[in-house]
Amino acid sequence: MGDEKQELLERARADGVQFVSLQLTDVVGAIKNITVPLHKLDEALERGIWFDGSSIQGFARIYESDMYMMPDVSTYRVLPWTEGDHRLARIICDAFKPDGTPFEGDPRGVLKRVLQRAQAMGLRYYTSSEPEFFLFRKDQGAEPVPHDVGGYFDFSPRDLASEVRQDIILALEALGIEVERGHHEVATGQHEINFKYADALESADNLMTFKYTVKAVAQAHDLYATFMPKPIAGINGSGMHTHQSIFDPKGDDNLFYDPNDSYHLSPLAYNFLAGQLQHARALAAIVAPTVNSYKRLVPGYEAPVYICWGQINRSALIRIPRYSVGREKSTRMELRCPDSSSNIYLATAAMLAAGLDGIERKLEAPAPIEESAYELTEEALHERSIGTLPGSLGEALAELERDPLLCDALGERAYQAFVRAKRREWNEYRLQVTPWEWSRYFEVV
Repeated sequence: MGDEKQELLERARADGVQFVSLQLTDVVGAIKNITVPLHKLDEALERGIWFDGSSIQGFARIYESDMYMMPDVSTYRVLPWTEGDHRLARIICDAFKPDGTPFEGDPRGVLKRVLQRAQAMGLRYYTSSEPEFFLFRKDQGAEPVPHDVGGYFDFSPRDLASEVRQDIILALEALGIEVERGHHEVATGQHEINFKYADALESADNLMTFKYTVKAVAQAHDLYATFMPKPIAGINGSGMHTHQSIFDPKGDDNLFYDPNDSYHLSPLAYNFLAGQLQHARALAAIVAPTVNSYKRLVPGYEAPVYICWGQINRSALIRIPRYSVGREKSTRMELRCPDSSSNIYLATAAMLAAGLDGIERKLEAPAPIEESAYELTEEALHERSIGTLPGSLGEALAELERDPLLCDALGERAYQAFVRAKRREWNEYRLQVTPWEWSRYFEVV
């Protein structure tokens, strides 16, 4: 056993760990795990853990089910809400086929492949997400209601939400995730916690950890946390704005920065931006992949609908945040359509692939739109060639199926499994008769 693996075993013993959760992510973003007692970790590190791939959505067919997962030792973290005889650590794993080659449909592996392509171009992709979520409590019966009455940036000394956010931040810091800030969001019961930008793979791992950390801490407070994009009609939904930048291979120089441009963006940044705008309608299926996502992506609730970019325009799909002098490395672009219902590995891979296409083909970005696109007439939108995102999951999937670049970025295995799962979800939704339809049509039709 190598030194790195031996050091991990010694560290786990010193941490008082009794069990280790070995984790994978399925094609729709659900975490799957195998828990082993600590004395079995050395075997897992040396030879991996075999599992039935046909039982995990998007992994394998019944006649090719044997696979094994190999722990990525760099992802070892102790879960701070476990203690004593139940002290649990987690390690994120990669999936392999019996012949020792990486499994093509593993979402984390999909992201690694696209990152390797960027690396071959001399580029290093950094991301940082702003995931929003709601906290609920059960009040009367089974009806969940928001547990606070705050608004954007509101502070109240008697607000339970502040205590919960603080506990979430402490748990994340204990997990090695550097938190930059946390605050109440616009809607009642809605919150946001931001963590520091990092290499895209590390950011994706952090986000998966973030989601179940939020749920665990909320549960400890007898609350429910949800990352559902639109849990309540008529108020703002929850997005996952994603900040992106490209650095040199060593991570020293931000290649998006140009001091002579009015937006301080380099030609490479404009190419990247143009690529994401060109693939935006297909990209939506991967970064906003649920029926509920398209209840959020409507005008009037600070959600992006129009395919354009700007700096002060918060209705734009891509926003260029301002930066202060001396912080050139913070030059970035913010993609505003993703939400946390996505598989973050597939979403990050698709975002990067779209941007790289713009760089490789040297696509030109359209002129920025600095007024609210919500207020433009249909004629004005047409004159400026401003398109719109799909209005439903079904429409988004049709766009994805017509975009060979994004299909190729996912790879045949992951693409087919993803579309199959999402088509099934869309068809199930279309067959439902909702309470709204019943109340609207029962007596008048």
